[in-house]
This record gives sequence, structure tokens and C-alpha cells, in this order.
Amino acid sequence: TDARLRSALKPVTRHTAVIVVAQRVSTIIDADHIVVIDDGKVVGAGRHDELLATCPTYVEIVESQRSAEETAA
Repeated sequence: TDARLRSALKPVTRHTAVIVVAQRVSTIIDADHIVVIDDGKVVGAGRHDELLATCPTYVEIVESQRSAEETAA
């Protein structure tokens, strides 16, 4: 459902600023700018690849979701 929704919205929002609040990395992985908030504080900001290199909290989230997806498969 999430992927279908994002796909349907993409052409409609191409020239629009869109704010997405998400817990799933797959939802925001292609975003131009991701803000990581932990306990009400901004702990990282940037693109997915930048956050993997600079934000331990983001890496922890990515790894926990990757493990859950691998377990479910």
C-alpha cells in the first residue's frame, strides 16, 4: 500500500514541497532531505547515503528494519 501510494503521488507532487512523517526507511529513502528525530531532538539531517555515514541513530533504524525484513522473508 505504501509503495503504491508513493508511486501514485509522485507525478502529482513533482513540483511541490512534500513533508512525509514516517517510521519506515523504505518510505523516505529517496527523499531529497531526511530529518532524524530522537526523543524530540534533531540528531541528523541529509540524504539517505549521508545519514548512513554520519548518523548512528539512522544507521540503527536502517539495520533494525533490514533485520525485520530479512526475518519475514
